[in-house]
Amino acid sequence: MNFYAYFREYANAKELTVDHCATVEELIILLGQRCGPRMHKELLNEGTVSDQVIILVNGRHIAHLGGPQARLQPDDEISIFPLVAGG
Repeated sequence: MNFYAYFREYANAKELTVDHCATVEELIILLGQRCGPRMHKELLNEGTVSDQVIILVNGRHIAHLGGPQARLQPDDEISIFPLVAGG
């Protein structure tokens, strides 16, 4: 799993390996617990994945894979980005 921008600071790593999780939501909950309250706050909103984070599974946005309930395989490549706006 790869982190970008301030998620690297929250995870104290650019990359992280975690045990297999069945869904994106399960993975995000695990990361929130493992990496601390700042990560938890950025990733989760009312118990589900925040709309302020972009999560890609093998380069595809989770919105196109079933959202937070998207199924994960042990060899999936996960990338986590903050939602940014600009012009």
